[in-house]
Amino acid sequence: MSYSEWREVKFSDVVEMNPRLTLKKGTLAKKISMQDLKEFNRKIQSFELTKFTSGSKFQNGDTLLARITPCLENGKTAFVDILEDDEVAFGSTEFIVLRAKEGITDSKFVYYLSITPEFRNIAIKSMTGSSGRQRVQNSVLENTLITIPSLAEQKQISNVLSILDEKIEINNNINQTLEEIAQAIFKHWFVDFEFPNEIGEPYKSSGGKFVESELGMIPEGWKIINLGEIINISSGKRPKSKQDNSKEEYIYPLIGASSIMGYVNEFLYNEPILIIGRVGTHGIVQRYNEKCWPSDNTLVIKTEFYNFVYQILKLIDYTALNRGSTQPLITQTDIKNYQILLSDKNILDLYESITKSLFEKIDSNNQENKKLTKIRDYLLPKLMSGEIRIPEAEEAVESCLQKNN
Repeated sequence: MSYSEWREVKFSDVVEMNPRLTLKKGTLAKKISMQDLKEFNRKIQSFELTKFTSGSKFQNGDTLLARITPCLENGKTAFVDILEDDEVAFGSTEFIVLRAKEGITDSKFVYYLSITPEFRNIAIKSMTGSSGRQRVQNSVLENTLITIPSLAEQKQISNVLSILDEKIEINNNINQTLEEIAQAIFKHWFVDFEFPNEIGEPYKSSGGKFVESELGMIPEGWKIINLGEIINISSGKRPKSKQDNSKEEYIYPLIGASSIMGYVNEFLYNEPILIIGRVGTHGIVQRYNEKCWPSDNTLVIKTEFYNFVYQILKLIDYTALNRGSTQPLITQTDIKNYQILLSDKNILDLYESITKSLFEKIDSNNQENKKLTKIRDYLLPKLMSGEIRIPEAEEAVESCLQKNN
């Protein structure tokens, strides 16, 4: 099929917006909140099982598009594929639900259409309302003219892009498992005190000695310290120049309190660091061992015991440390003075050694995902506009996957 055979249609003629579904109040159902959607990620991250009261309703094959600022601008759009057949779930009232029309559009094609730069720009420019609470105007989307291919070619396009997204999702699942393994070892050794003794047996189960402390009984030779004794902590900085993601020289990630905010042309760190939010967002611990620039709303931690401290930071109750009135705030001193239980150095070194390979695999998967995302984002607008055809796209995807194997 040639591009000349693509047809121009009104969006509402080929995509159903906010389809009607039945879900009785009080029914126990899966609930998807806005925080369950990750920026520029197709996969829904989690859900809550709770009684339905109100909200948008959807089924497998639907697309959830954030309609409120800044969630839309930040890329909160997901494809629903976590439900059973005919199961109805519900979620935030700030979702626009998009559904393919049978025999006209493919469900995954609708998702990929909704994340194209062209469609996103139309949605973003349509937003109205008070500052900070602006929302997409449904009527603008409904009347938007788009050009689409036949249903068969839609499926081919979505299949090519799905190959990349599915590989990204596989890597993310592997990473989650590896994170859980590292966390389980940490708990087994440093919480349950079943670290290996001098002959490799679990310390507590094999009769290891314990002594009294202000935190209760602890293994002999361990001590209570302030976290500041084993870390160096500083605040991130405001970048010297405003990031411009359209320029190739802006390649170093600008790290905010919870995620990458953009890119800059200089870097502050090129070594393993841990980043937590200083103001606004707490509780998210980010690992970086590449060139990056942590922003001024972060705290940056360097330590000899990188993987151990990473687990400690994930366990901290940051709400208890909050000093802010209008918004959450923690200080370097709060982190430095946080009390922890410290084993002897041999145990710490062994934990670092065992978990090193786990996190190296995570880092490798993350690097591969960056490459996969880059080729997907390159192909997406070109496939959806007909600039690149299926055979050329398939060849590019195959080449990318081969290089990463």
